Amino acid sequence: MEWIIVSLASLLAGFVDAIVGGGGLILLPALFATFPAAAPATLMGTNKSAAIWGTGIATWQYSRRVSMRWQAMLPATAAGFIGAFLGAWLVTLIAADFLRKLLPLVLVALLVYTLVKKDLGRTHAPRLAARAEVWAASAIGLSIGFYDGFFGPGTGSFFVFLFVRVLGYDFLHASASAKLLNLATNVSALILFAAKGHVWWHFALPLALANVIGSLLGAHLALKHGAGFVRGIFIVVVGALIVKTGWDAFLR
Repeated sequence: MEWIIVSLASLLAGFVDAIVGGGGLILLPALFATFPAAAPATLMGTNKSAAIWGTGIATWQYSRRVSMRWQAMLPATAAGFIGAFLGAWLVTLIAADFLRKLLPLVLVALLVYTLVKKDLGRTHAPRLAARAEVWAASAIGLSIGFYDGFFGPGTGSFFVFLFVRVLGYDFLHASASAKLLNLATNVSALILFAAKGHVWWHFALPLALANVIGSLLGAHLALKHGAGFVRGIFIVVVGALIVKTGWDAFLR
């Protein structure tokens, strides 16, 4: 029965994550609720074992239909991989509890900025020269990659927002680029979790299959409806993240 519950959560997580990130908002809490006695690191590792497949499929779908700025995204992907590995290593040594109270406040600021700037992310107009774009994208990859390995909630949304705000992408191109970096950070964190025995491999296959199905559906809708649709889902997901992380930080 447990695998059915978490597989359905994985399908929904793949759907949301393919559009704008935030799949961990759905699958990880479902794993914690279904297996309350399990070690957090094991549930985080199991979550990553599913997420990489859905994210990988979404990355492939986007790359076929959206013009990716590979000269900036490939170095950023490498930086994200390194950052996530360092973050995942650090979380095995110290707790990330201090981020619980800070995260909802950061997300509120991000949401307010997006709502106020009504034209934000509607037009794809990269604003940096080639070398500057590489450095900026790599800095985003390293910092948010570290955050993903160390804590994780909202990683995809942070990637999308920063690509829109800093690099000048629209929401569709930002989401496509975020998928590529999120794939690297998930793989990096999974390597470390697996090396330390923090993955339930018997759950990995059904969770991965469900995540891929959800991801195919989500990416199809995003590509069909464009940047405005992705922006709308982004606002909804960030709002849900604020509620979830605020509850965890201040009310639980």
